[in-house]
Amino acid sequence: MLILVVLLVLVALAFDFINGFHDAANSIATVVSTRVLSPLVAVAWAAFFNFISAMPVLWGAELKVAATMGKGIVHFEQLKAGGISLVLMVVFAALMGAIVWNLLTWWWGLPSSSSHALAGGMIGASLPPLGFAGLIPSGILKIAAFIVLSPLIGMVLGSLMMVATAWVVRKNTPARVDRWFRRLQLVSAAIFSYSHGTNDAQKVMGIISVILYGTIWADRAAMTPGHFPVPFWVVLSCHAAIGLGTMFGGWRIVRTMGHNLTKLQPIGGFCAETGGGVTILALAHLGIPVSTTHTITGAIVGVGSTKGTRAVRWGVAGRIIWAWVFTIPAAALVASAIFLVTRAIVSVLGVG
Repeated sequence: MLILVVLLVLVALAFDFINGFHDAANSIATVVSTRVLSPLVAVAWAAFFNFISAMPVLWGAELKVAATMGKGIVHFEQLKAGGISLVLMVVFAALMGAIVWNLLTWWWGLPSSSSHALAGGMIGASLPPLGFAGLIPSGILKIAAFIVLSPLIGMVLGSLMMVATAWVVRKNTPARVDRWFRRLQLVSAAIFSYSHGTNDAQKVMGIISVILYGTIWADRAAMTPGHFPVPFWVVLSCHAAIGLGTMFGGWRIVRTMGHNLTKLQPIGGFCAETGGGVTILALAHLGIPVSTTHTITGAIVGVGSTKGTRAVRWGVAGRIIWAWVFTIPAAALVASAIFLVTRAIVSVLGVG
């Protein structure tokens, strides 16, 4: 069993790596499209801040997003009561459903949500063995609501920052403004990458904790109300995996986010990244595993719309929105199918 647990933890970390790979464009698209940094330097910059966002855990920061993913979607005690084999099969199917959908949307060049893919995977994998009674409607509705709310908040903050910043620098020459914001965009890119690590790495921490406390640590009181301990080695592993994924980068999505959606100048890139990053950090503090993809896309659209509706390529935005709508049900469907196939194989082999 220990070997299976280790292998499943590695699959979870592989998902985290793919998450970073898939979402690299979120962190670097604006800073690359404005030509402030080269792609290679940009991914290294983003990966560094993905990793150091683990540091607040050392001085007691709560992992609220991890707790939501671990015990806010599926009733953990019901899952655990089904036995170790069920825990392993459900988590495996959930991860594979999310990975398959992430890779498909990466191939299509669509910036879909890894957060919602993983949530959909957990829902779909849990339905066959537990039914709807095994799900937590309030947690699922909270995540689903922010499919709409997080990009709207990002759009509002991005557009307000753009208007306010443009007013502040209105008396300066364009060349001077451009020079200032090429430097400031290094700061905004760091803020956004830090927020990306804070939100997205925690999702996998929650899943790994379900694996550990549902199997080899089943005798430990972990999932009690208000108590969700995540070992620090899990925290570091998840941040390292997402940082490495960012280093490799999802170049197909960079073009969609940084060039096709709207044309950005350094001042616009600064406003979009800062608005998106602040939104994600605030929602992570509330324990809501939002999509960094949705948020930065909304912020970019908000910045672009300050130049008029024609500045945004709404056809591209529409394709992105459809990917958002289908992510949870598509990942859930794939995860359900994988669970049923896995259960059939386990039954035939007579294990578990």
